[in-house]
Formats: sequence, structure tokens, C-alpha cells
Amino acid sequence: MLHFNKTYKAISWIFLVISFTSCKKFIEVSPPADRLVSSTVFTSDASATAALTGIYSSMINQNFGFACAGMTLYPGLSADEFNNYSSTATQLEFSNNSLTVVNSTIGDLWNFPYNNIYSANSVIEGLQNSSSVSLAVKNQLLGEAKFIRAFCHFCLVNLFGDVPLVTTTDYRKNTIIARMPKDQVYQQIVTDLTEAQLLLVNDYSFSSNERVRPNKWAATALLSRAYLYMGKYAEAEAQSASILNNTGLYSLVNNLNNVFLKNSQESIWQLMPGRPNQNTNEGRFFILTTAPSSSTPGITISNSLLNAFENGDARKSAWINSITAGNNIYYFPFKYKVKTVVGTILTEYYTVLRLSEQFLIRAEARAQENNISGAQTDLNSIRNRAGLPNTTANDKSTLLKAIEQERRVELFAEWGHRWLDLKRTNRADSVLLPVKLSNWQPTDALYPIPQIQIDNDPNVSQNAGY
Repeated sequence: MLHFNKTYKAISWIFLVISFTSCKKFIEVSPPADRLVSSTVFTSDASATAALTGIYSSMINQNFGFACAGMTLYPGLSADEFNNYSSTATQLEFSNNSLTVVNSTIGDLWNFPYNNIYSANSVIEGLQNSSSVSLAVKNQLLGEAKFIRAFCHFCLVNLFGDVPLVTTTDYRKNTIIARMPKDQVYQQIVTDLTEAQLLLVNDYSFSSNERVRPNKWAATALLSRAYLYMGKYAEAEAQSASILNNTGLYSLVNNLNNVFLKNSQESIWQLMPGRPNQNTNEGRFFILTTAPSSSTPGITISNSLLNAFENGDARKSAWINSITAGNNIYYFPFKYKVKTVVGTILTEYYTVLRLSEQFLIRAEARAQENNISGAQTDLNSIRNRAGLPNTTANDKSTLLKAIEQERRVELFAEWGHRWLDLKRTNRADSVLLPVKLSNWQPTDALYPIPQIQIDNDPNVSQNAGY
């Protein structure tokens, strides 16, 4: 966790109680711990804020479990983004699309989001029962907690399909909860995000003007993505447009090497690294200085992705680097430039939501609505920034293919976008079967529910194929 100052040491300990008592049966916690948290934490603005921001510390310090590069590494291996050199059995299962129900990383991709959801629920309930936290702070923290809950449910539903929808800390309910249909999970995501929009402030003044805590626009960005995934294109376009029109706060960064710097003008929400001598896990583990090893993560850019870039695409030279070892050239993701921090100054934060995705969301929504010129304009904004000419796609069908291609080369090695895109557009089978060959089965599109969850909760069923 990030270190709080002395005032927050007790709060940090209590947050540990909240976060790490929840692995066996989703989010199991005893009533005494609930009372301790409510009576101790939500008595002042400072202590309540510390409890909420502790969730971000937990997220960024989860190694490859979920929010700290896990959502980039493992879905990238499942898709066609990375070559795998690791001999670690759990990682080989992802690259070979042969996941088992006892894979420990699958457990992390399930448990860590639910731990974050539990912590967010605890904050929501604590704030609702508190009369000591000021209204402005209470609203902001409630908005952030609802955003976190929506974000984690979004990741879960896109990895596992139908999942338990958890909106309480009541362990009696959570230990017997069943999987909820995906559409109903999305409805809760939309509810949480629309409520968060009303509660959150418009700027970053609450975080010393650093973009490390969600504001109204972060909720809007995630809501636009959720609507796109739901096929609600008019709503997706409207949400994206509201962000793209906010040119005072957000704009595309012309220098591609600066896109992922801390507090970049393109960043909507970032996570602040909290480990000594490193900025991000992507920089630390993806940047190669020697040939990739058999230890985790041991990955390079796939030939399929490398060849997806058009001639003259500046992203290929700015965001992919290489080393030569022996007679081999190894290409690796280079969006984050710093492998090891010299001193204590951080220059890169882990970017979760950024503006370029909003151009691509609106482009896709417009194409689906047959707004051809509008879709072309948004797509060209991203292409031109990369040094490419305007798109030649001129109807709905060709535009949707062009947007898929642009998402591939713009959002590669970021939060599993490629994996989620192939699944939501029903393109996983046609794209991945020629790449994965006999390793690919249609049921591989959903990850298995961890066996321990099924053993602990008789109401949780397994995905097909496992």
C-alpha cells in the first residue's frame, strides 16, 4: 500500500482488515470487523478519505493479479497480442488457451476485483451511516466508491460472463450469492456510474490536481464504454461527446512519447504507483534489457500485432521497442518508458482511462448509427495523430472494420482491450482460431470460475467447457 502520513496509520491498518478478510467466499467478513470500521473510520473527512484512497493503493499493488498489469498481461496472452516465453504453468495456460479451474491467476482475477468491491461497499455503507463527514466530501467519496464498484464489475463480467452482483457487505448474503445475468450486471454498472456522475466533481481539485482519483469525467468515460458494449450507441455517443467537448481539461497529446506520463492531458484516470524504485509494472516487466526469460512475465509483441501497423504509423516506433540478442530481435511494449526509477521521482502513472478511447467509442457508435462522416472524423483524429492519412473507409461495414483495426494498434497492451473487443463483437472465433489453431475452442472466450468459489458457494455454477 501507499504510505499515509502519521495521521492515517490507524486508518491504513483498518483498511487492511477491510481488504484482506475476503478471499474464501467472495467477501466474507465478520460483524465485529464491520462495526470497527464504521465506528472508527467514518468520523472525519480525513479518515473517511483515507479509507477510500486506500482502495487505489490496494489496486496498484496487486502485482499481476488484476489492476496492476494483470488485466493487460493475461487477456493479451489469451488474444493475439503477445508471444509467451514464460514456463510458468499458470501463464502457459493463458497463452495456450487451456485454462483450468485451479489456475491461481484466475483466482486473482476473480478475488482482487471482489475485494475492491467489498471495500467500496464498506465505504458506501459507512458514509451513508455517518453524520460526521462533511456533505461535499461524502458526495465525492460516495461517487468514487460507486465508480470503483462499477469498474470492477465491468472487468469481471467481461472476463467471466454472468457473475455475482455484490452491492452489500452482508456476509450472510455474499456467501450464498448466485451468478447474475450479464445484462443485469450491466444495469447496475450504469446505475452506479450515472449516480457517480451526479456526486463527483468536474475537475481534479480534490486530488491536488493529479489525475489519480476519478472525477465526473472518469465516470462518464466508463459509462460511454459500458453503453458501447451494451449496444446502446446513441447513449455511448452522447457520453463520449460530453468528454470530447471538454477541451479545457482533455486533449490528445501530439507527442506520442508523452501520452503515458503522469497527469498527461490525455489521461482521464490514472493509478499512482506505490512501490519503491518503479513507476509501473508495465515498465518494470515488459521492457526488455536481455532476451525474454522463462520467468514471469516473459512476453514480447506478437508478429500478428507487429504486422498490424501500417507503414508510417508513428505508434509503432514510439510505443514498441526492441533489443537484439544473438541472432534474434525481440519487440516489446514501450508505452511506459521507465523500467527502474532512479531516486524517488515518478514520471509515469498507470493510465486506466484516456481520451483516445473516447474518440474510438464515438466513432464506433456513429458508424453503428450510419453517421458515416462523423465516424470518419473521429477515426481520423486518432489516425492523424499517429501520422497516418484519413481513412478510406466510407460505409458502415468498412468503417467498423477500420475502427476495430484502429483500436487494435491504439489500445494494444492496455487493460485487455483487444481481448474484450474480439469477444464483444463476436469476432474471437474467426480471428483467434487461425492464430491459436487446435488450442482454441469457442468456450475459451470466457475464463473459468475458480473452483474454490464453486466449492464454497453451492449457488455458483461453472462456465461451459471447464
